[in-house]
Amino acid sequence: MRRFTRTAAAVSTAVVAAGLLAGCATGEEKTVPELPERICWNGAFAGNDVSPLLPPGDKVEFSRLSGRHFTLTKELDSATCTLDIDGKTRFQASATRRGFAESIEWSSWDPADPKPLDLGEKGIIWDTGAASYFICEPAKNPNSPGRYIELMITAHYAPDKSKLQAALPELMKEFMAYAQRELRCAGGAAPK
Repeated sequence: MRRFTRTAAAVSTAVVAAGLLAGCATGEEKTVPELPERICWNGAFAGNDVSPLLPPGDKVEFSRLSGRHFTLTKELDSATCTLDIDGKTRFQASATRRGFAESIEWSSWDPADPKPLDLGEKGIIWDTGAASYFICEPAKNPNSPGRYIELMITAHYAPDKSKLQAALPELMKEFMAYAQRELRCAGGAAPK
């Protein structure tokens, strides 16, 4: 019986090792799918800036609305660009038009222990994302809405969290400059 157990263990080990070696021999380790040169709306981000923040996979898809023109109006007050890898959201950028600065509220991120981000009027950064806002057109009085633009970027399952943390402030700065330019925000605060 002892001989049978040793033989069975040796065969099992050989089968597992052969399976692992076969996986290595094919050299088919997944990589991050290649992104276009510019992504989101009509080119908010450089694909090369976003690509290192993504996990490996086979297929990349953008949401249908990611390719439309970037605009925020009273009727269409938000724009979202979603990038999926193998059917799961891995990168998302969104912009929302608010009437008053007081309506910008990020307490839902409190459990993520966000740190301040010195960008725009106010910003925060957490382990998988960042948010900020700027004034496109200030309210003329307490009852008259202005145009306050809230921006958010999230990256899910980044392979290197420290690389993501280092990249988020620059991505947000690029996003803010893009939004100010596209929305023609004459009174907007320049990115710090």
